[in-house]
Amino acid sequence: MSNDSKLIDFSAERDKRIHDLNEKRLNEVRQAFEQALPLSKAKKKKPKNKPKKP
Repeated sequence: MSNDSKLIDFSAERDKRIHDLNEKRLNEVRQAFEQALPLSKAKKKKPKNKPKKP
């Protein structure tokens, strides 16, 4: 065949597409978790000290 430059590796292209779909799904799940359980980076939790009993 003289048109070797036009050949497409379908398995490689499929792997790229599957990877992109999985990455999209992962980002959607990550955003859903961030909305349900927001990580508060600004607030630092102070440890609660128990009052000492004399």
